[in-house]
Amino acid sequence: MRFFHLSDLHLGKHLHHYNLKEDQMHILKEITTYARTLHPDAIVIAGDIYDKSVPSAEAVTMFDQFLTELSAIEPAIPVLIIAGNHDSGERLDYVGEILGKHQIYIAGKPPVTQGEHLKKITLEDAYGPVHFYLLPFLKPSYVRNVLPQEVLENYTQVVKCLLEREEPDYTQRNVLVSHQFYTGKGQQPETCDSELVNVGGLDNVDISAVQKFDYVALGHLHGKQQVGLPHIRYCGTMLKYSVSEAVHEKSLTMVTLNAKGEAVHLENLLLHPLRDVQKKKGLLEDILKEGTEKDSSNYVSVTLTNEEELYKPREQLMSVYPFLLEVRMDRERTRRKLEDMGEEIERRSPLEMYQDFYREVHGTELGEEGIEIMRQILDEIKEEC
Repeated sequence: MRFFHLSDLHLGKHLHHYNLKEDQMHILKEITTYARTLHPDAIVIAGDIYDKSVPSAEAVTMFDQFLTELSAIEPAIPVLIIAGNHDSGERLDYVGEILGKHQIYIAGKPPVTQGEHLKKITLEDAYGPVHFYLLPFLKPSYVRNVLPQEVLENYTQVVKCLLEREEPDYTQRNVLVSHQFYTGKGQQPETCDSELVNVGGLDNVDISAVQKFDYVALGHLHGKQQVGLPHIRYCGTMLKYSVSEAVHEKSLTMVTLNAKGEAVHLENLLLHPLRDVQKKKGLLEDILKEGTEKDSSNYVSVTLTNEEELYKPREQLMSVYPFLLEVRMDRERTRRKLEDMGEEIERRSPLEMYQDFYREVHGTELGEEGIEIMRQILDEIKEEC
């Protein structure tokens, strides 16, 4: 059984102030070309189809075109999709029944009643059946009517109990598709600026809940990596969605399952973006010279080290780098001044900063009720980001 493992398309996303529509359409066409050439037995998309829960018409059209082109490949390739934390499960499920008739299977929501179960898709190859279990992004509150109350306080137990309800036959081959923050074997996965995760927090899922599966196709983190074990993997994004991802090499993960008990074979199919994301650091004059001598059509983050004051550095850089993302300054004299003053930059949470603001404006403390309201607001903002 050979299948593509994709995740975190984030259709409709902007990189700083640049619309990535052209970049995303370009890379989706390359993925379609790989599918047409290699013809995998399935294509798995592990969540975050869109960048917002209410996607733009432009983003919806892009995904529709992508699925339409995949559907045109013969023989048909089943496409298995789950919702991520950026998606609206209800919106994805809306046309699920119709798409299922065309071998496009969508799981937008986890089970919410006792009679509901995870969507399970079974495909066959020369070694027999492979069962794909589709587990969309969840919070314990989503499944409160399905699981005992004591289980709902722990993400690991929630995932474990949901899977146990399905009674997988582990003598056969099973694949789990999931979109959560997984940790395990004492390792914390590598994260990027474009991800919002509570490292070490209560929303972590330990891999002990899923390690019996023959392959676990994960979405949520933007860098491709294994989590604890070689067969539990994040495939990463198809494009670089933040400056912190500049060092990543983006690729399409092709997974091959052979007979039960044999090691999973992985192949990274290199993707070629329309524009790369790069970081440059140095003197303004050197960076400008480099841009005139080499290809300067990529997205670029620049850190300038000039000690003297510069005349309109952004404008100068934009004349050479038309897709300039940001300009930062890194001056030795500024660092030395801070060291001499013995100052430390204090990192404060958004809630703490709002409490300070409230205290300064109103001359009183926010209070427990106000703090709880702000926590809820910040949680909602986090889910939408």
